[in-house]
Formats: sequence, structure tokens, C-alpha cells
Amino acid sequence: MPSTSEQLQDNPARVRSTHDVNAMPPLGRAIPLGIQHVLAMFVSNVTVPIIIAGAAGLSEAQTTLMIQAAMFVAGVATLVQSLGLGPIGARLPIVMGTSFGFVPVLIPIAVGMGVPTALGAALCGGVAMALVGLFLPYVRFLFPPVVTGTFVIMIGTLLMPVGFAYVGGGFGAPDFGSLHHLLLAGLVLVVTVGLHQFGRGIWSEMSPLAGLVVGFIAAMAFGYVDFSAVGSADWFSLPIPFAIGLEFHLAAILPVVLLAVVTCAESIGDIVGTTVGGANREPTQKELSGGVMADGLSSVFAAIFNAYPQISFSQNVGIVALTGVVSRFVVAIGGGFLVIAGLLPKLGAVVSGIPNAVLGGAVLIMFGMIASAGIKMLSGIEFNKRNMLIIAMSLATAIGLPAQEGLYAAYSENVQAIIESGLIPGAIIAIVLNLILPRSEKPLRNDV
Repeated sequence: MPSTSEQLQDNPARVRSTHDVNAMPPLGRAIPLGIQHVLAMFVSNVTVPIIIAGAAGLSEAQTTLMIQAAMFVAGVATLVQSLGLGPIGARLPIVMGTSFGFVPVLIPIAVGMGVPTALGAALCGGVAMALVGLFLPYVRFLFPPVVTGTFVIMIGTLLMPVGFAYVGGGFGAPDFGSLHHLLLAGLVLVVTVGLHQFGRGIWSEMSPLAGLVVGFIAAMAFGYVDFSAVGSADWFSLPIPFAIGLEFHLAAILPVVLLAVVTCAESIGDIVGTTVGGANREPTQKELSGGVMADGLSSVFAAIFNAYPQISFSQNVGIVALTGVVSRFVVAIGGGFLVIAGLLPKLGAVVSGIPNAVLGGAVLIMFGMIASAGIKMLSGIEFNKRNMLIIAMSLATAIGLPAQEGLYAAYSENVQAIIESGLIPGAIIAIVLNLILPRSEKPLRNDV
């Protein structure tokens, strides 16, 4: 049977098609399609370092450095995932970026133990993800849709308070809740929702970015933007490894590693969504394994270069399904643009200058959409009493337990770090219940 490359050579029309994974369309079409992918994920990718840096009280220079790193690392990770590097990478049109899923865990670590400790834990989490990818055929049974969908709902739900904190002006803001914060966030919210629902094509897909731009302009008009960091930033700079540093503490490593293993379920879901939605087929075992390994090793690379764990971006999976453009080279072009953006510190300084309230108006929708995506994932399962119990117990644990610190205050620091995120105990409950609960209901005995 001829190989894919031989088939493409025999059929030149396929080489220029956007509807073949291994096709390279004309650059005049491929470049704008690649930029579209970048626009869809750009805001989400840079939001994570802004949130963690803000919570940890980092300086503007350090925040700019982490934003620059987030863009650069996402570009490199996207290139590896789409083009492949040996056994690493799914070789599918998958855009990589900084994962929101780790934010509820990394914020308390960054605040309590320092950002270098958070990065060290993230590096260990990346190693764990790579190992899951390597041995994926043996552990995939741990992540059925009822587990993955519930996990995604937990991520969105636990991030919502963070979104409202930004709506009010950000963590520790002296004027938290002031009217101008609420008005700016409301403006971004209205523009984003309006374009998302009533816009067409790229205007709908880039609605969060458009909302941020409008909010940013409004904030500038009223003097709420500080451009001092932009003036002092360089035009061009290579990312510096270990600029913030790495520290390793078991109390931080344990929850991040556990979360990294569970997060592989999200990556698997995105790979399946890409092949089913774009190519109308199930992914191969090689694609799944290579994709998850790319997530893990990209996360290790990210920690070294002062960025946070990397994972496939679900909104870009949606673009693939919506447009039918499954060429991995289109996505690779988008990855190249991200690498270039990561080499421009002034761009990172501009992004870091976005007021917290403006950012809050956008991320509030993003976090809600994460939760709704989890609900959509669950729509394909049977809502029998077994699955309902898994969902109920997992959500109750993830949301309720962290709210009552007195229940676990007497335990060791390691145990407290695992519990207080909410995601870890909730995910463990989902996995364990899925393993031990009977999959079929026993018929009632009819004693006569």
C-alpha cells in the first residue's frame, strides 16, 4: 500500500488542499488561516502568566518576561505537535498553549512558596505527562468520557472566582470593586458576547481579542493604562532559560504531578475532537501517544523557559471542526508566528499593561466556556445512576472541600496542598469511582 507522501505526489491537487492533514496549501491561503488560529488562542495563552504573576506580586519586568516566554514556548510546542519530532507529536493540526487547568493549583503554590517552586513543580508535572503518553495504551482506561467531562467542568467552575477577582480589579487591588473596574469589565463582556453570538467568520472566532482591544482603548482614554514598561522593554530579545529559577518542594510537586496525570484526559479529548471533527475518523494509537508525550515534554521545556504547562487548546479544535481545514502545516505557520511574537519583549510589555478589569471581562467568559465544554463532553454519556454518582461526588468534593479549610488543617503540608486545589481530590474521586462502581445494574430479585 503506498505511503501518504506517495499518495500526495500522485495527486498534486491534494498537496494544495486544506482538507488533508499532510497537505500544504498555497501560502496566500495558509498564512491567514494560520494567523486565525493564533488569534483564537492568543488571549487565553497569555492570561495564565498574567494571573499567576499578579497573584504572586511579581514586578512588571518579570510579568513581561513570563508573557514573552508564554508566546515563545507555545509556538515551539505547536511546531513540535503539528510537525512532529521523532515519536513526539501527534502530527495533527493541534495548537498548543498554556493550560488553564493548572491555575487553581499553581496560584497557592506561587503565593505561598514562590514562583520558582511553581515552575519546578510544573517541570515535574511535564515529566509525568510524558510518561503517561509513553505508556498510554496501558492507562487510557482511566479516562473515559464521564471522567474527562467532569474534570473539565471542575476546571471551569474553580476558575470562575479568579475571573471575578479580576473583574473587581485584581488580587489585592486597593480600589477593588470600584465602579471603573466594573464598567471596563462590563464593556469587554458586552463586546465579546455580541461578536461571539452575532459576528460572522473570523469576527466571531476572535471575539475575546476584539473585546480586549475595545476595553484596552477605553482604559487608555480614561488614563488607566501605564505604558512605562513598554518604553523600557527591548525590541528584540531571546528568551532566557532559568531567568526566574526552579525550586523543588515535595508539597508543591505532589499536587501538580497528580493534576498533570489527570490533565492527560483533556489532551486525549482534544486529539479525538480534532480527528473526528476535522478528518471524520478516530485517532491512531501513535497519534494519541505522540500527542500526550508532546504535551509533557513541551511542559518541561516551558518550565525551563519560565512558562507554565502546555496543552492542546480546545478552541482551536473547534476551529478545525468549524472550517474543515485540517492541514497541520497551516497550524505550524501559526506556531511560527507565536515564536516570532515571543521574541518581541515590547509586545509582551503591551500585553502586561492590560488592566485587570479589562482582562476579567474576557476571562470570565472563557472560564464559563470551559465548564460548558465539559457539559458538552458529558452529553454523550448515559446518565444512569452510576455516572450520575461519579459526577455528583466529584463536583461536591472539588467545590465543597476547599471551602472548609478546617476539615484538613491538622494534616501535613503535603496533604493540605493536594486538597486545597479542589481539582486533585475531585479528579481522584472520579477515577476511583469509575474503577470500582459496577458498570451494569443488577436485576432485582423476584422472591416469591
